[in-house]
Amino acid sequence: MKKPPPGTAERIANMTIASIYPLYLAKTKKKNRTKEELLEVIQWLTGYDEKTLNALIKNEVTFERFFKDATLNPNAHLIRGVICGYRVEDLEDPLIQQVRYLDKLVDELAKGRKMEKILRTE
Repeated sequence: MKKPPPGTAERIANMTIASIYPLYLAKTKKKNRTKEELLEVIQWLTGYDEKTLNALIKNEVTFERFFKDATLNPNAHLIRGVICGYRVEDLEDPLIQQVRYLDKLVDELAKGRKMEKILRTE
């Protein structure tokens, strides 16, 4: 099992959703997917609706707080595969794993995967 470099967990914990959300949105739109689809993916994983997500972005909430207060989808463990060179299912640090879950879902959305598969309903 490959471990992230030292300091990765702290760096990720202190990143804000406000700094990353625009990157997710740009990636999504660049691949002809919609903001609504991105919001659906985020809500599926975290339980946050658009109003709550916008407040978290406005308040520059860190990923640590973002995921601590989230209600993670009970099917999140079904998210598998490689993102950023790591198998998400093998990551030991819960926060890193949760952030990579979100990265993986956004990646699947951008790659044109069907929403039913992204949301693990099939």
